Amino acid sequence: MPAWICVTCGVQYPDTERAPERCPICEDERQYVGWNGQQWTTMADLARDHSVEVREEEPDLVGIGVQPSFAIGQRALLVRTPHGNVLWDCISLLDDDARRRIADLGGIDAICTSHPHFYAAHVEFADAFDARVLVPRADRQWVQRPSPRIELFDDDVEPVPGLTLARIGGHFDGAAVLHWPAGADGRGALLTGDTITVVQDREWVSFMWSFPNLIPLDEHTVLDIARRVERFGFDRVYGGWWGRIVVDDGAATVRRSADRYVARLHGERPPS
Repeated sequence: MPAWICVTCGVQYPDTERAPERCPICEDERQYVGWNGQQWTTMADLARDHSVEVREEEPDLVGIGVQPSFAIGQRALLVRTPHGNVLWDCISLLDDDARRRIADLGGIDAICTSHPHFYAAHVEFADAFDARVLVPRADRQWVQRPSPRIELFDDDVEPVPGLTLARIGGHFDGAAVLHWPAGADGRGALLTGDTITVVQDREWVSFMWSFPNLIPLDEHTVLDIARRVERFGFDRVYGGWWGRIVVDDGAATVRRSADRYVARLHGERPPS
């Protein structure tokens, strides 16, 4: 029986003879059901006209994405450490070539995600590499494909020694970031998905309750997100898509972006 994949959000569901009637993730106000109604595919069908792209982002950080773009279009990141490898966020396709290349890079010891929109086929990847899947307890209701590999956590956890997975809230109650102190040549990197999203002007980031439906967050939540990441040292911010990277001054970028966001909520405008 196939494990069905929602065409709009890319999240994989359990193996059943028939496709589910609905996708609760897409029916939530932060996402949307596609204009042509609820549609499903499988990994085998997806592999017929899509493939997995694997490329280095920086030493010990490897991007993994689907081409051509599928569903939300995010790319995952494989963080390689002496204590094991962590897959940050996930995609909907694992083909044979990607399986071999990831194995050659040392495999996957743990899978962590920024939020439910990027769960994708995380159980499929976990089964393929005998990996743990770390899910914040606050978001457990959004897990659509249960697995004994899933472990719930509350606020902070180390998926492998030296990396910190931190729940910071905002986009979802369990929305999280991954701090990689060795990233950016030892200056530190923060992997954020779209919990803290890197925008087109890569000198800034932003925060939203819903990105596709343009629903903002409140002042308290935005400032709390900025406060929660201040304890980490990082120069670089990796968002959820190819090229969405704050290349330097990342910690200051998050703070001034939060301040700008709150200023606009109060009706303040930049000097002309």
